[in-house]
Amino acid sequence: MTERSARVKQIGAVVAGLAIGASAMALAQSKQPAAADPQRSAMEQVVRNYILDHPEIIPEAMTRLRSREEATQVASNRRALETPFAGAWAGAAKPDVTLVEFFDYNCGYCRASMPDIDRLLKDDKGLRIVFRELPILSPQSEVAARVSLSAAKQNRFYGFHHALYAAGRPGQAELAKVGKAAGLDPAAVAKDMKAADVQRELDGNIELARALGVSGTPSFVVGDRILTGAVGYDALRNAVAEARAKRG
Repeated sequence: MTERSARVKQIGAVVAGLAIGASAMALAQSKQPAAADPQRSAMEQVVRNYILDHPEIIPEAMTRLRSREEATQVASNRRALETPFAGAWAGAAKPDVTLVEFFDYNCGYCRASMPDIDRLLKDDKGLRIVFRELPILSPQSEVAARVSLSAAKQNRFYGFHHALYAAGRPGQAELAKVGKAAGLDPAAVAKDMKAADVQRELDGNIELARALGVSGTPSFVVGDRILTGAVGYDALRNAVAEARAKRG
């Protein structure tokens, strides 16, 4: 056992002792309310002194707390997260693990993550990637997101997605060129720019991001974890493996 593990176990025992003592005091208070106060104060002082003597456990405790909170939020929103908008997904039709990416077409880090996504899809045939538009960087991001969602409705999402990142910044000229190359129907795109289902998707993604505490792109959700930034292939692969292991 490492020194840190031993410390965590020790503080856990202290806290557990406090909880047991508190329960006993609660029972005793029904008969002798005043007699329990000194015992409670003494136990609280033991915990306080331990934390003051070992402040290095505080960041670890906070990390564990954040992880638990993230897991709770992900679990309560999992269905909405993992249900793609139309064809805005790639990979396994019947996945055993789903990785969700919040992205913005104006995000250079999202563009830099594309090779990692491609590699994951190539290496892991049980994985599905669900793409969630989060156009927060510029007004042009939202225009690109609406065209992208139209591509999803036309079952041409991933080719369009790839090509638009390859084109650089998603200006009007790039959107028109990429849309044509991807075989998008211009009339359908024009209609979808103001379509109610497209607006609901964008609004819903913003609500999901807020619920999860996601404020930047790219952000990835897999299993019970949220990974923020261009974390790289290995981090994504490991998170997928962890999610799969927990599923049994």
